[in-house]
Amino acid sequence: MKRAFPILAVLTGILLSYALYEALVVAPTEQTMGNVQRIFYYHVPSAWTAFLLFFINFIASVAYLIRRNPVADAVAVVTAEVGVVFCTVVLVTGPLWARPVWGIWWTWDIRLTSTLVLWLIYVAYLMLRRFSTSGQTPVLAAALAVFGALDVPLVYFSIWIFRTQHPQPVIGGGGSIDPRMLHVLLVNWLAFLCLAALLCWSRYRLERLQREVEEAQALESIAAPGGSR
Repeated sequence: MKRAFPILAVLTGILLSYALYEALVVAPTEQTMGNVQRIFYYHVPSAWTAFLLFFINFIASVAYLIRRNPVADAVAVVTAEVGVVFCTVVLVTGPLWARPVWGIWWTWDIRLTSTLVLWLIYVAYLMLRRFSTSGQTPVLAAALAVFGALDVPLVYFSIWIFRTQHPQPVIGGGGSIDPRMLHVLLVNWLAFLCLAALLCWSRYRLERLQREVEEAQALESIAAPGGSR
């Protein structure tokens, strides 16, 4: 496993570089929006990656609520942290794309608003994990994660359910996309998935080590003279 990590890191770096070249050079220029449309190759894969990580967080949180499995709890924390990173990318690249196209940085569109709410829920989740000292913190956080996961379908399907300024999806939603653009989009998503896996792997190892240290310190305090008083 130790040898696999640097190999994955190198492959991820190569794939990210190739994806950047594809997005900036190979992909055709969109006729209406011009080069600013190339943000699409980072905005959309970031959203898809965040949704996937939040889904894993949901599964891990449910597993923890059922079995109180510490591994599931660690996976939930890690995927929430990395998911918030990718969701932040979505919220940053969206206004950068919207300003030259819509003429405004932000509008309280249902897709944009529900995405912001999703980000706030998982930021609250991380703050709860970071600052709460209650023994019930993992349970409360898992319950919050289950609640937050309900917003993911709303974000995804909002443009089908409501009238929205956000464009229709280019895949499976009545929109269309040039096959060359689709190829570049999928290459970038693969690169982002590899990056997310690398970040989660690194963060999970750190989380497990941190918990082992905390357990060792707790045992030492109990074993010390007067520690059980």
